[in-house]
Amino acid sequence: MTTIARPQTLSDWLSYIEQQHPATIDMGLDRVRTVAQAMGLGAPAERSIVVGGTNGKGSTVAFIEAIARAAGWKVGAYTSPHLLRYNERVRIDGRDATDDALMAAFNAIEDARGDTTLTYFEYGTLAALQLFAQAGLDLAVLEVGLGGRLDAVNIVDGDVAVITTVDIDHSDWLGEDREAIGTEKAGIIRGWKPVILGEIDPPSSVLARAYLVGANAIRGGSDFFADAIDGERWRWRDVGFRIELPHPTLRGPIQRANAATAIAALRALDRPLPRTAFIEGVAAARIRGRLQAFDRDGVEVLVDVGHNPQAARELATALKASRVTGTTIAVFAALQDKDAAGVVEALADQVQQWHLAGLEGARAQSAEELRERLAGTAAAGATPHATVVDALQHAVTQAKAGDRVLVFGSFHTAAQALQTLDPGA
Repeated sequence: MTTIARPQTLSDWLSYIEQQHPATIDMGLDRVRTVAQAMGLGAPAERSIVVGGTNGKGSTVAFIEAIARAAGWKVGAYTSPHLLRYNERVRIDGRDATDDALMAAFNAIEDARGDTTLTYFEYGTLAALQLFAQAGLDLAVLEVGLGGRLDAVNIVDGDVAVITTVDIDHSDWLGEDREAIGTEKAGIIRGWKPVILGEIDPPSSVLARAYLVGANAIRGGSDFFADAIDGERWRWRDVGFRIELPHPTLRGPIQRANAATAIAALRALDRPLPRTAFIEGVAAARIRGRLQAFDRDGVEVLVDVGHNPQAARELATALKASRVTGTTIAVFAALQDKDAAGVVEALADQVQQWHLAGLEGARAQSAEELRERLAGTAAAGATPHATVVDALQHAVTQAKAGDRVLVFGSFHTAAQALQTLDPGA
């Protein structure tokens, strides 16, 4: 019998796992659950929180992780996609997984999977669960990749489920309206366990699922609140607890809502945290590509992964809240399956000049193709550029002190901008 040599570097492993299943996305739990059982994987930690939603998942995970670590807990966090390095997807005790650790986990998956094929994301999820199981964690926080009901992360029975927001995105897979998408997101809800809802008005499909399985639905704006006090402080409160907190270091008004959702999730666990952990954790939470700011000779450059109309509306709110004396210039590059016109419409009142950039890879499009899709919008006359780097350099050169440049539209867009703005990251 011929033995096929396995990859020897993480880069080679990532190329290998991309080729092991005929479809990039294949929704369903049977295959990944079969391999997890063969690996002997059980609960990833003493307690676990599963975070789903359309926007705000990564930031909410960052807040949960930072607060729990401030309490002295040993925490594992699994997020996707990554921005600069695959290792970002798996963190233990605040540190990215090493190449060697990830390769060992991939080898363990290969030893166990037999003839079962797995997608790239399923490999990554199982690798994270393997590393978490070995680490002896107090808490695992896992971000859903796509939807919820049929996402690989949903093999984990979370002690608490979180659904940050529900809006239109990934319609080809999840449905065309909030109710259909809510049905998919609500698949992470577990019977007789709490689900934290970041919105006061989630789709009825989410509430119906919670009611059906006996889950305690805890809603932002109804069961817990995030009240602004002044420019430096805000207050989190529910019926039995209140605390004054510093504003998050993460920029944008939406981050206070994400922090509030994270606090509600941690309070729903059956293990109390000291008040100081909430204060320290909210201030300490960091995540790349969320209105991440750079200064270039008096020009503020903001980089954000936002890629759908809801995210664009939050960006518009953030831009309006921090007005500049000069012009706001946008560098926008988006994947083919995104509602690019809806994104531009949401930001039209806050952006005075537009530059469009092309992307490469699956679902990508050129700047010219993107401009055709934006006919009739505020970006119809935008300048096209071959790459994000070209567009960014042109925008920064064009800008003068007091202007700002917003680079956004996808994780790919943000990653290319960050590689240029912060090459040592």
